[in-house]
Amino acid sequence: MKGTLYIVSTPIGNLEDVTLRALRVLKEADVIAAEDTRHSLKFLNHFSIKKPLISYWGEKEKLKADETLQRLKDGQAVALISDAGTPGISDPGTLLIRKAIEAGITVIPVPGPSAVITALSLSGFSTEEFTFFGFLPTKQVQRKKMLSRIMLEQRTLLFYEAPHRIREAMADFAEVMGDRKVVIIRELTKFHEEVLRGTVSDVQERLDQSTIAGEYVIVIQGRPESEPLNMDDALAEVRELMRKGLGRKDSVKRVAGAYGLSKKELYDRSLEGI
Repeated sequence: MKGTLYIVSTPIGNLEDVTLRALRVLKEADVIAAEDTRHSLKFLNHFSIKKPLISYWGEKEKLKADETLQRLKDGQAVALISDAGTPGISDPGTLLIRKAIEAGITVIPVPGPSAVITALSLSGFSTEEFTFFGFLPTKQVQRKKMLSRIMLEQRTLLFYEAPHRIREAMADFAEVMGDRKVVIIRELTKFHEEVLRGTVSDVQERLDQSTIAGEYVIVIQGRPESEPLNMDDALAEVRELMRKGLGRKDSVKRVAGAYGLSKKELYDRSLEGI
C-alpha cells in the first residue's frame, strides 16, 4: 500500500502561526522532508517533535526526491516542509510533489502561513485579481526587461526580493513603472516587522533611512485604469516599451490589448517615420 505525501505549511516568522493540524501531521508522519534540517530542527524542537529528517536543500533536491519517493511507495507517510511558508511557493518541493503525483501517490495539502498572501492582505490594494512573480531576476538588465514586460498590467503585482538588492530593485521600479503606489514589508510576523507604504519615490527615501535586513515582499499597485489612449499616446507607449528593451511586436500587443486599440493599425503606425 502506497503512503501519503503531506504538503505542510510552517510559520514564516511567528511560531504561534502554526496550525493545530500541521502539528498533528508532523507528529504522526513517519519522516519529515525538510528544505534545511538545521533550520527546521529549531522549529520542530520548539514543539517537541522528534522524527527522522531528510534534507532536500539545493543540489540534494533531485537525489532526495527519489529517495523520499521510494519511502512513499513503501507505504510511509511523509511530511514535506520548507524553511518557512508553503513548500513549492518560491521554495523547493515542487519536484517531489510532481514525482509523487506521477507515481500515483496521494498528496494532501495542509495549508497555513504564506508570505505573499499575508502581504497582499495588508497592502490595501485590490485583491480580486493579482499576480505573484516570486523573486525578481538578480541581474538588472533581466529585471528591467521583466518589469517592462508587465508594466501595463492592471492587476496587483507581488514580488520577493533579497535585502542586498532591495534599493536597486526599487530604483528599477521607479524607472520602468513610474511613481505608482507600493507597499514593501520586511520580517513579516517577526519582532522587527516593518511596513513601508507610499509612492515608489516615498518608499525609496524611507529605505535610505531604514535598516536593510530580512527578505522583502513588494506589493505594487497595478496600472490604474484610464480612458482609451489616442493613437499618438499609444505610439508614445510603444516607443517607451521598445526603449526599455521590449520588441516592437510585443510592445504593440501589450499597448493595444491594454487600451482596446487595433494591433494592426498600431503596428503599422509605429513603423512610420522609421
